[in-house]
Amino acid sequence: MDKENSFLTASEVDRLVGDRIRRRRILMGLTQDQLGEALGISYQQIQKYETGANRVSAGRLYLIGQCLDVSPGWFFDPAKSDASSGDFDELGSSRLLMEFVRSFARIDDERVKSLLVSLVKAMADGEPGSEAVPNGESHANESRL
Repeated sequence: MDKENSFLTASEVDRLVGDRIRRRRILMGLTQDQLGEALGISYQQIQKYETGANRVSAGRLYLIGQCLDVSPGWFFDPAKSDASSGDFDELGSSRLLMEFVRSFARIDDERVKSLLVSLVKAMADGEPGSEAVPNGESHANESRL
């Protein structure tokens, strides 16, 4: 039986839920201390939830979901993940990346977001100018941002 069709143990579910709490907290730009304060618990308790050392009760998960703006079911559904596990594990601890994600999320102009994504993709590919600007627009348009 492959892993997708097998049942998870309670400990594995605790770690999955904890990891999802951590991911969402980071993407929301909150520290463990800030989330704990919002819930009326210590940052150490948040840390224990995130590592799966302590099990999160249904009521507490509901409150965590409210603080993180997701439904309790979100913590169990891998299809609703914000990033693939590999991507997040490789980059998730980077403070610079977290700052970038939070700043990017605050940009309201979808055109600016699209241009930034194109720019980052082009830089990551090591080929500046190859698809850096959507719809064949010239780079001169970027200077107006």
